[in-house]
Amino acid sequence: MAGVQTGDRFWRIIAVLALVVAGLFVGERYFRVYLLSADQPRAVEPRPDLTAVEQLAAQVYAKTAPSVAYIFTRQSGVPGLPGRMQQEATGTGSGFVWDRAGHIVTNAHVVEGAAEVGVVIDQGDVLPARVVGVAPWVDLAVLRLVNPPANLQPITVGTSSDLVVGQLVFAIGNPFGLSRTLTSGIISALERTLPTETGREIAGVIQTDAAINPGNSGGPLVDSAGRLIGVNTAIIAPSGAFAGVGFAIPVDTVNRIVPEIIRTGRAPLPGIGVRVIPAEMTARLGAPGVVVQGVARGSAADRAGIRGIDELGRLGDILVAVNGQRINELSDLTRELEKAGIGNTVKLTVIRDGREREVEVEVQDINR
Repeated sequence: MAGVQTGDRFWRIIAVLALVVAGLFVGERYFRVYLLSADQPRAVEPRPDLTAVEQLAAQVYAKTAPSVAYIFTRQSGVPGLPGRMQQEATGTGSGFVWDRAGHIVTNAHVVEGAAEVGVVIDQGDVLPARVVGVAPWVDLAVLRLVNPPANLQPITVGTSSDLVVGQLVFAIGNPFGLSRTLTSGIISALERTLPTETGREIAGVIQTDAAINPGNSGGPLVDSAGRLIGVNTAIIAPSGAFAGVGFAIPVDTVNRIVPEIIRTGRAPLPGIGVRVIPAEMTARLGAPGVVVQGVARGSAADRAGIRGIDELGRLGDILVAVNGQRINELSDLTRELEKAGIGNTVKLTVIRDGREREVEVEVQDINR
């Protein structure tokens, strides 16, 4: 009997402990749900001062954003209704205010084929604009607002001549239709080249890891002082999304081309009138410079006796230097011709039939 009583006592103790545990569990839940619930607005924790990096980003945005434009285009053949440009846009991009006269800078590919262009500045209404001129070989275009507002804020212009890899940069634009978006990063590399649809290459291109996505095209890349240092133009995106490699046209190129377009509606293009074979083909041939494929009749190169590939397929002249400066690819040639300037004469070092010689050629405007 003693053993049975001891067993009953044991199970009674276990039952009591189980009830105690259950009570504690239920009570704890009751305590947490009913006594600790924040059923009133929470007290606001004072925020400490912004860090130096946060303050810098905020300052750059406040300075630059009012100068950034949201560009809408309607392509030829697409019907539109007055006053509904934004809703009926068939293309979008970014740009920025160049001057108080209402000139807006963007990419040439943003307005390519546009029958109608509208611009939104500082979250205002859609303002009609016309294309003043384009320079597709550097992917730049200039627009002018039909009725520019009086409070336009032109962007502050810097220089791309003293940029260094690693310095902080900011991109502002309208990716995926999200207006006035700020992203930040660094300059990842300098002196990149970027091919254009014209067959020429943009020299001195800035590479950045600041996020650039569809809709950012034509928007400004600025430094930590909020100065324009480049125009965002392209990305490398194997997956279709930004992969950390974006490119911007250097501001020194912009500052040379844009005033020409504003003055004359066009931008002169330094050249000598030659077509060259692609760089990959040149590499396969093992040629030491730029191989001339063809020469425009009556051009400066034609007058100087430069030869391209003949009817029998024999290799044309190989351009290896301009004014003693070695050239390896088309971007080197165009850079040296731009440096010399239209109307001036350059000394080309040419290899023909294995022999090297020098030829004087006048730099001409091939955009006529």
